[in-house]
Amino acid sequence: MISDTIAAISTPMGEGAIAIVRISGVDAVGIADKLFVSPGGKRLSEMSSHTIHYGHLIDPLTMIVLDETMVTILRAPNTFTREDTIEINCHGGFVAVNKILQLVLRSGARLAEPGEFTKRAFLNGRIDLSQAEAVMDLIRAKTDRAMQVAIGQLDGKLSHLIQELRQKILEVLAHVEVNIDYPEYDDVEEMSHHLLVANGNEILVEINRLLQTAQQGKILREGITTAIIGRPNVGKSSLLNSLLQENKAIVTDIPGTTRDIIEEYVNVNGIPLKLVDTAGIRETSDVVEQIGVERSFGAIDRADLILLVLDTAEPLHYDDIDLLKKVISKNVIILLNKADLSHELNVAELERYSNGHAVIETSILRNTGLEELQKEIERLYFLGNIQDHDLTYVSNARHIALLHQAKESIEDALQAADNGVPIDIIQIDMTKAWESLGEIIGENMHDSLIDQLFSQFCLGK
Repeated sequence: MISDTIAAISTPMGEGAIAIVRISGVDAVGIADKLFVSPGGKRLSEMSSHTIHYGHLIDPLTMIVLDETMVTILRAPNTFTREDTIEINCHGGFVAVNKILQLVLRSGARLAEPGEFTKRAFLNGRIDLSQAEAVMDLIRAKTDRAMQVAIGQLDGKLSHLIQELRQKILEVLAHVEVNIDYPEYDDVEEMSHHLLVANGNEILVEINRLLQTAQQGKILREGITTAIIGRPNVGKSSLLNSLLQENKAIVTDIPGTTRDIIEEYVNVNGIPLKLVDTAGIRETSDVVEQIGVERSFGAIDRADLILLVLDTAEPLHYDDIDLLKKVISKNVIILLNKADLSHELNVAELERYSNGHAVIETSILRNTGLEELQKEIERLYFLGNIQDHDLTYVSNARHIALLHQAKESIEDALQAADNGVPIDIIQIDMTKAWESLGEIIGENMHDSLIDQLFSQFCLGK
């Protein structure tokens, strides 16, 4: 049982209308009772659960009023942490909220570690580990589709699937135990082998289905690192500004204006793109521009997707050809910009170097071709169709690795069954699969790994 009481600021620091100081633990109500004074003099300990009350927060040592507040009281076990919880709604700002937090800490609470409220929800059985990780995914979601994936996982969609798979494995293991305990019954052994192969194949199909969503889920969770490259003055920064719908990058007619990397996230039909606007790539004697070009090549190496911008109003340049050769093995979309001007670029010559990559005519000035670009991104990463939010995506790298481990163990067990290996030996691989799946939801995990996972959470969550 967790015996201490924790507190933290649960809203972002800075000026704002309202800030929240959250307290959770066995002494949460008692600590708030020392500090909160209601107009009628009624104590929080006398109040009903899940109610909010107006009053003032007072330092009991000096009797100085710190703030006018609304205090919410939530009694265990019907809270996020399954502990008594108090939420103090005070005025936002650095001074007020920090003074209230310090007062709460002096009154008997301990400053919460990052993610400790969610960790307590996990340790107290309110959520499993995959749901706990979904909390941070929901906070960090950059698009509505990423948010839907996180909500589905928080609601337990993935957890239920994992529990069902583990139950099937458990049934097999139970039959194996019967076979070991009663070896004289041949029909039991035959039934165990039959059940193992049938259930093993069913589990394998379901694991493969989950893994098929892994790339798309990871994209929705983390985004696609997208480098916008090309020669100077072809429209790279204009493309960035157009996708962002704001003037983030400086745009001039002077080649080499962009000297450094500019990074921004943008929502493209629910897909988060981490756009990287690079310096124009060309031979140059300018030392600063040379550094920008070198950083551009680094951005190309790190990118998941390349948007190569060419100038339709000019013939294909040898620098364009060098860039095409450099990115030929990556996911590339070629944008023929300035399509509203005269067409000097030889498309037939371009096809010799494009290696079948999509070529889209655009005019950033007239805002044409961007819809086709969005559709091509969907085609590359989602086969042209982003599934609705009812599909259970696997987006977490830890979950993906554990699913691969479980898959390998199931495949080893099925191979052993085909080779006539004794059932008690096959049981070892099935148990490994059961344990790997259990780690996804927080079973069979070391405390140190759990601490490490929750340390990545924000303070106050």
